[in-house]
Amino acid sequence: MILKPQDVLVLLKLVSIYPHEWAYNTLAVDLGMSPSEVHAAVKRSVKAGLANQGESQIRPNISRLEEFLVYGIQYVFVPDRGELTRGMPTAIAAKPLLGKIVMPDEPAPVWPDPEGPERGQAFSPLYKSVPKAAREDAILYEYLVIVDAIRGGRARERELAIKELKMRFRQWL
Repeated sequence: MILKPQDVLVLLKLVSIYPHEWAYNTLAVDLGMSPSEVHAAVKRSVKAGLANQGESQIRPNISRLEEFLVYGIQYVFVPDRGELTRGMPTAIAAKPLLGKIVMPDEPAPVWPDPEGPERGQAFSPLYKSVPKAAREDAILYEYLVIVDAIRGGRARERELAIKELKMRFRQWL
């Protein structure tokens, strides 16, 4: 069994909607994925220990998810960087990290998206539907921004993102 980037997207969506109940079809629509892709992602997440099967619902295992995001994601799902493009800001160029660190004299990282509000350097999202999903869920967008700063940020950016992630995950513990 090998984790896929969309597994992290599904887990972050579950974190963003907690404590609400969810259904595979609803998640699929919200994330721009098929129900079978969502089901497979949840199944892999449970097998990897990043989610737990509860009595009525599967929930993320926050301590293990945090450990994976802090120590593993930057090595497993390395972002591709590309040319200047229109897109949605991510990492240190978007809330909640925007303004907390001085932006370098280079274009902001953006997920390529023709509907995006800014021009910047292409930064590959975890999954192709991330810009659409982020536009529809502000909390999910913030989690994805934090994870992108961990995946592809410099040391200070990663440190700031990890601090923000841990602070947000404390509400679960």
